[in-house]
Amino acid sequence: MQSDKKNSKTKFAKLIIAPLISLALILFGDLAPENPKVTYTLAIAVLMAIWWVTEAIPLAVTALLPVVLFPLFGIVDGKTISAMYFNHLIFLFIGGFLMALAMERWNLHKRIAIKILVLFGISPGRILMGFMFASAFLSMWMSNTATTMMMIPIAISIIYKLEEILGKARMGSYSIGLLLGIAYSASIGGIATLVGTPPNLSFARIVNIMFPSMPEISFANWLVFAIWISVLVFFAAWLLLFLMYKPAQAWGSLNREDFKQEYQQLGKAQPEEKSVFVLFVLMALLWVFRTGFHTDSVDIPGWSQLFSNPAYINDGTVAIFIAIMLFIIPSKTRKGERIMNWETANRLPWHIILLFGGGFALAKGFVDSGSSVWFGEQLSGLADTHPMVLMSIIVVMMSLLTELTSNTATTEIILPVLAGIAISIQINPLLLMIPATLAASLAFMLPVATPPNAIVFGTGHMRVKDMVRTGFLLNLVGIFVTVLVTWFWGTYVFDIDAESFPEWAQSVVETVN
Repeated sequence: MQSDKKNSKTKFAKLIIAPLISLALILFGDLAPENPKVTYTLAIAVLMAIWWVTEAIPLAVTALLPVVLFPLFGIVDGKTISAMYFNHLIFLFIGGFLMALAMERWNLHKRIAIKILVLFGISPGRILMGFMFASAFLSMWMSNTATTMMMIPIAISIIYKLEEILGKARMGSYSIGLLLGIAYSASIGGIATLVGTPPNLSFARIVNIMFPSMPEISFANWLVFAIWISVLVFFAAWLLLFLMYKPAQAWGSLNREDFKQEYQQLGKAQPEEKSVFVLFVLMALLWVFRTGFHTDSVDIPGWSQLFSNPAYINDGTVAIFIAIMLFIIPSKTRKGERIMNWETANRLPWHIILLFGGGFALAKGFVDSGSSVWFGEQLSGLADTHPMVLMSIIVVMMSLLTELTSNTATTEIILPVLAGIAISIQINPLLLMIPATLAASLAFMLPVATPPNAIVFGTGHMRVKDMVRTGFLLNLVGIFVTVLVTWFWGTYVFDIDAESFPEWAQSVVETVN
């Protein structure tokens, strides 16, 4: 009884403290006197962040706060903010989860799980490394969201299989580490290439627009530079997750030969298994080859070029197309049924879809209120700071900011501000813009920080605090690695002299004057 009262008081405290902090920020903060929307937006963000972390109310309910608070405080109108809860990424999420449910319905996930255990080996470290490497490699060339959606159903099947054999007690919290490994690797791998993640593409476009006479940053140059950041953060993530989530007891009773025999006992695949597998592979191929491959020396068009408006087609289009096919193709072993039915589809994690939408809505508020620009402008007073210290501050700021906002939207807004700061304090703009771009992908703490984070959280195998405590440590590692590699290796690859202002940037100043 006393314990229940204590828990009740704790829940009440979690519920009340966050609004009080936000109210104090609104009443006494006044961050931008000429634009009160900045203070209002930050106060709402603080409220949502605390409630998300403490789970004071259901996460999906917290995600709905922008629908009410943004219009009331004049930040974004109700019609615009409501539209944020459904977009192409939401549909990619829905389509990918429907594929996962179809795999589970026909036991394809079990067949894939046993095969992977036979190939990878059965030690916790090997399984974790295998999934993380596959996720990181795929996300170098395709959407990290799509990569995560591909890997999750396979990982879930592995988790269920291991729990069936070992029991949940012996598994411990290993499932959390495995799922976080996929999400983190998808973000880490995308850093390595210009096409791997949207912030990198935004950087390439913005820097060319602002500094047209600057030497081109080619696909190869970026890869030579950024691959080391990806590799170092990747191995740090693997080691961190392995140490934090490895099973308390050894899996000594597992034998690879036993899995081989079990795979043989499954017999031939049913027609429905084959159909789902073909659609799964087709979805992966359509995602990978949608936009083609374009570098300074290679130009391979994607299949979307076959249509009159290729820009209209995105990963969400592909996911929903395949999902619809699941409801059309008939079952051969169950007469009158289809491969997928609505009874199974109703198991979609709709609460995570709302959580996803809440992250997009919050990002929209940061953009429309001018909060992202305000954060960038706070750096303008650091003109006399050593470039390496300034770089570190930028990386920390971007890493924290993108925990609550869209990394793409934040990059689009902050990079021009940083370019202006670099010009005003007469240092090479790349010294600020490159680490800021990389830091936009170093968001590991909250489910809303990146789509991969939201997807793995949607599996229901972890709580927000699990992601926060792991993500905080990985954020620190990512920040440290990004600053050091950029300062000691990036300056060499991109011919950056921290002590001088480049001519290609000087020409922009002269043009403006």
